Amino acid sequence: MTTSANSIDYVHGYSPHESRRLGDQADTLASLLHFGTSYPGGSKVLEVGCGVGAQTVHLVAASPEARFAAVDISAASLAQARARVTAQAPDALVTWHRADLFELPFKDAEFDHVFVCFVLEHLPDPQRALTALRRVLHPGGTLTVIEGDHGSTFFHPDSAYAHAAIDCQIRLQHAAGGNALLGRQLHPLLTAAGYEHVEVRPRPVYADSSRPALVEGFTRNTFIAMIESVREDALAGGLMTPADWDHGLADLRRTADPDGTFHYTFFKAVAVNAGRPPSPRPSPNSRQSG
Repeated sequence: MTTSANSIDYVHGYSPHESRRLGDQADTLASLLHFGTSYPGGSKVLEVGCGVGAQTVHLVAASPEARFAAVDISAASLAQARARVTAQAPDALVTWHRADLFELPFKDAEFDHVFVCFVLEHLPDPQRALTALRRVLHPGGTLTVIEGDHGSTFFHPDSAYAHAAIDCQIRLQHAAGGNALLGRQLHPLLTAAGYEHVEVRPRPVYADSSRPALVEGFTRNTFIAMIESVREDALAGGLMTPADWDHGLADLRRTADPDGTFHYTFFKAVAVNAGRPPSPRPSPNSRQSG
């Protein structure tokens, strides 16, 4: 996950548990999120914020003859990503780069395509990030962005305590400078950043007992695991009492029972680089030299 002076700490942390959660999420949702995404042989593709490579393995599987550059600021995450891709796709054409999103070590217009998944939600200025990416994207090249939106969550049995626990994660991410509700904003963000032909499509996930793989892989191992991971911070911040938190998590786990249901919506956008990027505007989070 890309972080720097221009970005923020990854709210979910870098634990082995989080690495497993990211892998579960990517593998469970691969057909949903990556459907329609493939790149021609020989094309140059940049993946920004590759993290532990959970999405990278699916990108290279869908486009085995494309040439990928995977970027992240975390050396530890890059090492995990390289190991994951080597194990699952040893012939994949991937180069690995430790770099900041706003200081990418690539020439102007070097890439035909850029792929960004679950990165913008952690940045304090996602529009500035999208504008910056236009520098390395060839005019007429495509940008693909995938983000979730925690406000799209609903389930049965319903529970105010469970919604309050989810709201804790949203509030903590906001306090850290991110936005867990970003999915709904992709079209205006991309348009404001100067992209054209912006197309955003919802990718809903619905899980019930007739879809046990989604119940296990998404409801339990992806979404509930994500909410569970912020317990310490939520209680330390006084966002919920311990009793109410435990009540909320118990109710949230209840949605994965045989008579429970769970719904969440991701948003996938594809846009075209209009040409030369505009002059970058200063960011209140950027460092000034001199």
